[in-house]
Amino acid sequence: MRLFVGLGNPGAKYAGNRHNIGFMAVDRIAEAHGFSPWRSRFQGLFSEGRLGGEKVALLKPQSFMNRSGQSVGEAMRYFKLSPAEVIVFHDELDLAPGKCRVKQGGGHAGHNGLRSIHDHLGADYGRVRLGIGHPGRKELVSGYVLHDFAKAEAGWLDDLLTGVAEGAPALAAGDAGRFQNAVALRTAPQRPGKPGPAPAKGRAPEPAPAPPGSVPPSLPPSVPPSAPPDNDPRGLLQRLIDRFR
Repeated sequence: MRLFVGLGNPGAKYAGNRHNIGFMAVDRIAEAHGFSPWRSRFQGLFSEGRLGGEKVALLKPQSFMNRSGQSVGEAMRYFKLSPAEVIVFHDELDLAPGKCRVKQGGGHAGHNGLRSIHDHLGADYGRVRLGIGHPGRKELVSGYVLHDFAKAEAGWLDDLLTGVAEGAPALAAGDAGRFQNAVALRTAPQRPGKPGPAPAKGRAPEPAPAPPGSVPPSLPPSVPPSAPPDNDPRGLLQRLIDRFR
């Protein structure tokens, strides 16, 4: 069994905030894979279902971001899970918008939600880092993460969440690489077709053959082709005399 935790702040006021992208991720997983309706449990909102052959519980702590660990710790102990079986979806300032990285263990990098989970679980849980970009200056971070995504960001945000939902079965199975590939296919799809081979270095590309009946490019239409060479041994005067006999 796996416990997928989305981080965010409860209430309609915060629903569209960048800080709530973790809530958005597990909401999209629940919707895409037919999980049970959300209900109150473990100081949060809880849903359960299956991803592939793996049973998965989804949790959105409702104790506000900086006390998320209370809810996560309670759910982990109830299901008798180890921290390694818990995966936390959270906003990541150090990744460009739309980027996604999976990480097992490590520090909390000052993220209040992760800091609280560290206090209750230790550092060995998994994380799905969902890039939201950085405002540029440290003093702007608080207002930035607690502000709604702009309308112009809706496209990449939807692609990211769709990729997360599509890759979720691989993540539940422990295949982080396949999960990240599924996200990448949504956020950076391959362009159709491939360019033809480049001409050899130092060699100009061969021109395409001209269609039948066209004038060769080296001979403009306004210039008539030159006359065939004159092989008549008679002189011009002699030819004129012969012509009028």
